[in-house]
Amino acid sequence: MKSSILLPQHRLSGAQLSRGNAPFALAFGAVPDEYRAAQEDAVVFDETARGTVSVSGPDALAFLHRLLANDVRSLRPGQGNRSLLLSSKGKVRFDVDVALEEQRALLSLAGDSEALRQALETYHFTEKLEVTDVSAEHAPLAVCGPRAREVLAKAFGGLPELADHESTTLHLGRAPITVTALPVAGSPGWRVDGGPRLALELWNALREAGATPAGRIVHDILRVEAGWAEHGVDVDDGVYPQEARIERAFSLAKGCYVGQEVVAKIDTYGGLNKRLVALRVSHDDPVERGTRLWREDEGEWRDLGLVTSWAYSFVLDTGLVLAYVKRRHQKPGTRFRLGDANAPSGEATIVPLPVRSNALAPTGEFE
Repeated sequence: MKSSILLPQHRLSGAQLSRGNAPFALAFGAVPDEYRAAQEDAVVFDETARGTVSVSGPDALAFLHRLLANDVRSLRPGQGNRSLLLSSKGKVRFDVDVALEEQRALLSLAGDSEALRQALETYHFTEKLEVTDVSAEHAPLAVCGPRAREVLAKAFGGLPELADHESTTLHLGRAPITVTALPVAGSPGWRVDGGPRLALELWNALREAGATPAGRIVHDILRVEAGWAEHGVDVDDGVYPQEARIERAFSLAKGCYVGQEVVAKIDTYGGLNKRLVALRVSHDDPVERGTRLWREDEGEWRDLGLVTSWAYSFVLDTGLVLAYVKRRHQKPGTRFRLGDANAPSGEATIVPLPVRSNALAPTGEFE
């Protein structure tokens, strides 16, 4: 996995960075100010560490259509969608944004692009196509907020109306920039990409046009308040897509694909053992990923849930978690003890999603 190409600039600007081998910006200033900008103005996120895999050749579309959970064959250049590569058991291996160009399809993801390339190659037999990791050619940024369209129009001299996952080419000076309309942290937004050479110039241009730099802390607050699961955090190869409430990323009408029979069976007969919900926490201390949720059921305390994400919610003025909760215990208002039934670290109560009014609601109803 690659690191942000803008890390040297972030260090110079005094951004708060995470620790580890691939650090990222946690915040560029005061978190409340960044969150306020996301709610009232516009913010720009550094997504230059995203990976990208190219599938090109005469059989590329048929190949991807046969594998991915969403429709690929009906897409035209400039169009795209969110899709999944599932296991044969119908569980999520990769979560990607598909973008169709004239000569190839691009699959963008927040995870390991080389792992995705290798996974696609295992299905590549006699098809006339090439699967290539082209992450080094891309350095996307993401923009969202009520004034995001205004910011982009100012930076590029205009912005056409775009459907979900539709792309267009605009220009920064004479340099081409690919602009794609898609959700950003559970909010309406855009991804912009001019490649590594233009990343810093594009970052500065968006700032000058009015976007406030925002880090991972605010990104997590926005997506947790929206109830949007993140692959590698809330979703892995042990989760069905319906459990993670990501029904937008698969099709029930396109025909066969890897894992399709399981997905269709769940849609027809139900039977999910768990589902992602949001819970308001009784305090604002961080809740560790993996914390258990306990509830008294039929006279005994039972382990009924698992926390996957935590954020401080400015809307609720307290902590908010995403967690997988067992069926029959998923209704808003249901209360749990955090961590240990006998010595809990607090309480958590299921709340309706999304928490904030300008978020894109996740799919799927409470059971």
